[in-house]
Amino acid sequence: MRSFKTIGLTGKPDDEAVSETVARLAHHIGDTGRHVLLDGETVPDDRLTEFPRRTREALASAVDLLIAVGGDGTLLNAARVYADHELAILGVNRGRLGFLVDVAPGNPEEIDAILAGDYIVDERVLLTAQIRRGEQVISEGVALNDVVLHKWNTARMIDFQTWIDGEPCNRHRSDGLIVSTPTGSTAYAMAGGGPILHPSLDAIALVPICPHTLSNRPLVINSDSVVEIVVEPQSIDQIRVSCDSQDDLGVVNGGRIVISQRPRKVRLIHPPRYRYFDILRAKLGWGDGHPV
Repeated sequence: MRSFKTIGLTGKPDDEAVSETVARLAHHIGDTGRHVLLDGETVPDDRLTEFPRRTREALASAVDLLIAVGGDGTLLNAARVYADHELAILGVNRGRLGFLVDVAPGNPEEIDAILAGDYIVDERVLLTAQIRRGEQVISEGVALNDVVLHKWNTARMIDFQTWIDGEPCNRHRSDGLIVSTPTGSTAYAMAGGGPILHPSLDAIALVPICPHTLSNRPLVINSDSVVEIVVEPQSIDQIRVSCDSQDDLGVVNGGRIVISQRPRKVRLIHPPRYRYFDILRAKLGWGDGHPV
């Protein structure tokens, strides 16, 4: 594995614990003789003035490794922002559950091992969601976890139809639909009763949210498939479409939602001790959360 020489640091904005961790990492990495660049949009201007700041576009083209400090939401945001760049991303956990950010801030030896080239590469599927009217793209978003169609200003179910690769799939009455990557299968999709998908799978899951018909079950399809959703006109004013619960796409009457795999995957970096099933046991309490 190649070592990393130029390191970018980004973090959850307006979080004191994150800012302190970013400062410790910046000084620690700088002391090893490596070049440190800061995300100018997330690191406050009055902090770490001895390290140069870059716009996100400039940061993406300058660094070998991006370290995202915060929770899973911080890493999800970084993955979307840098989706079109061949950039390795490492998560340092200052959040809560932490399925994706698996390096503890108090373990600088893990950071050192990774910087020296001792790490595991984990490529994850990304989704692109587009709102289209005819061939016109009205809005577009990227998701590492999931694209979710959900109701927002009503207690009533919403009506919509799904197609997969141009073939009719189902007519739905439910509170919505989660289209999940393997990464997102341990997030909202799992809470909705969907299966856990190993991240190495080239698959996506369609998980209905509180369906009216009990036979409307979660469905796993190939990640190369294209999912299209058309919302019935009477429900169009009662829905939202979100990517990773962070970006909302505008929905238009007479349009359709088209979800497909993004050509480029995101490249996550893990410490050498990383094991996926260890994460599941620890986070989900399998076997009382103890190592096997």
